[in-house]
Amino acid sequence: MSYRFLARLARGAHVAFGLFMVFALIAPLITAVPISFSAGSFLSYPLPGFSLQWYEKVFLAGPWLDALWNSLIVGVLSTLIATPLGTLAAFAFARGGLPMPTTLLGILIAPMIVPPVITGLGLYFALAEIGLTSTLAGVVIAHAVLAAPFVLITVSATLQGFDFRLLRAAASLGASPVRAFFNVLVPLMAPGIISGALFAFATSFDEVVVTLFIAGPAQRTMPLKMFEGIRDNIDPSILAMASFLMCVAIVTLASASLLMKNRSKRMNSDE
Repeated sequence: MSYRFLARLARGAHVAFGLFMVFALIAPLITAVPISFSAGSFLSYPLPGFSLQWYEKVFLAGPWLDALWNSLIVGVLSTLIATPLGTLAAFAFARGGLPMPTTLLGILIAPMIVPPVITGLGLYFALAEIGLTSTLAGVVIAHAVLAAPFVLITVSATLQGFDFRLLRAAASLGASPVRAFFNVLVPLMAPGIISGALFAFATSFDEVVVTLFIAGPAQRTMPLKMFEGIRDNIDPSILAMASFLMCVAIVTLASASLLMKNRSKRMNSDE
């Protein structure tokens, strides 16, 4: 067999394996969506009929809608905290000069690596010392801690090709460091900042383990409500909310991907 035939065979096997893995990951999610439109009261196939009753139950006034509002409030507030923190940390790493940068970076992205149970337990004891458990502020702080590393990583990737001589040029023209930062650096890394903010919001919007440690009855978020529903009473309303969460995740990832793609095109055109 020729080398060209073997290369095509290997490429075909690679594509087939990739498609199989994509199908294996997506199929369970897709099969759950039709049940959210079931007219029955249980999770079952075939569907006894088509109905929007579970979406009405989820999005009408009640515990589901309260949990959704809590998730939106916590997600927005934690994103507003995590985004500037992660952006400034990424800027510090990009400029260099930090002591033990590898160790410091490992510490800052530890919430991405450490199991959520350990993170939740540590945050619980830390926030309990200052009386912030079972409070909205405590949940927001905990989610900001989890979300900030995603902003740090995303913005750091954006700053890889940044020419810091632009900041020195701005300073030579009389701009203060703060003005140079906001007028020169921020516009150039805006796609990375927005992408990091989207990932931060998605992280907060989907968090359940740490919330279980920190939140009180009044701070029940939507993922926590879904967890309690699975434990106590399973009905298709959980899948209706899960379908909504999947739509939010798809829009978030698509937006972040589009922003990063536009940034790459802009950098290539500048070159």
